[in-house]
Order: sequence, then C-alpha cells, then structure tokens
Amino acid sequence: MPKHLRIFLLLCAAAAAFAPLRGFAQTSSPASQPSVHKPAAVRDGQHDFDVELGEWKTQLSRLQHPLTGSTTWVDYAGTTSVRKIWNGRANLVELEVDGSAGHIEALSLRLYNPDSHQWSLNFANSAGGTVSTPPNIGEFSNGRGEFYDQETLNGRAILVRFVILEVNLDTWRFEQAFSDDGGKTWELNWIATDTRIKGEADKTR
Repeated sequence: MPKHLRIFLLLCAAAAAFAPLRGFAQTSSPASQPSVHKPAAVRDGQHDFDVELGEWKTQLSRLQHPLTGSTTWVDYAGTTSVRKIWNGRANLVELEVDGSAGHIEALSLRLYNPDSHQWSLNFANSAGGTVSTPPNIGEFSNGRGEFYDQETLNGRAILVRFVILEVNLDTWRFEQAFSDDGGKTWELNWIATDTRIKGEADKTR
C-alpha cells in the first residue's frame, strides 16, 4: 500500500475516534455546566435606629481603668435623647449622666453609608470638645449591632468593640470592650441600659 494512502487512512480513523467525544461535549446537560454564584442581596440598614428615637432613662457602669487588671466600676444615672437626621439616615444621641465619679455629657453622631451599608459611630464629650477618631464602623445583624475601630491606650494599640442590643422596644443595652491581643480576648469597660421614658417616646419623629 502506498505510504501516502496509509497516512490518509490513519487520519480518517483518528477523526472517527474523536467525533463521539465532540458530540458528547456539545450535548452535555445543563446540570453538568458550572453554576454561576449570585451574591446575596445586601441588607439596607438605613432605618436601624428608628425604633430608638425618643427619650430614655440611662443606667451606666464604667470600668475606671481598662486593661490594667482593675475591677473597680463606677455607676452613673441620667438620661439619653435620640433624634433623627436626614430622614433616619443619621441620628444624634445626647447622653447626660451623674455618678460618684462625676458628670458626663457626651454625644454620638451616627451616619449611614448607603454604599457600604454600614454605620459609623462618632463620639464626643463636653470635657474634650472634639470628635474622637477613628469612628466605630459596623452594622446590624439579627437585632445585634457590632462596631469596631483601632485606637491607642497608654501608648499601646488596641481594638475597640461597641455592641448595641435591642432587648425590646422599651429597652436597649450598649457594651464597649477593649482588646490588647488582637481580638483574642475582650474586656468590658462600659455597660449602659436605656429604658424608654413613658409618655415621652418618639417626640423627635
């Protein structure tokens, strides 16, 4: 048999062998194709704080010397007022309490970022007269808000966690904790419980 004829027959046999594979690939079921992951819809939280608007009685406990091994807490009592700004996309909190360690006047400006769907909590007190930086940033999930930032305490970098819990429509709880080991352990240093003042609710709406 001539050499060129043998080469031709070999090429034909190879084409016949691969033809079924090509057909299988073209007719494979849709289930065999890789699925396309669709990201979950991002929760819109711009009205997370609407239920907190109004006037509150505040009971506050503060650890005097955080991250020193101290267990000395001081107690305060007073009021908190929350009013909305920008139709709920921001709100202003005014706290005024008195206790054995003195008088505290403080405020928190909470701002909602519609791009990140997160809140920034910006704190200030009358003693300092400036807004602390950086703000706590975070969001709510299942009725619990968690907000974080990094600060320095006594020259050492620490993490700060601020937690907001809606206990019920008439009670909110706020907790601040510090960590000096990268978040492995946390020490509570601020616990506040707000109870709605009856007859004064939602005057700022």
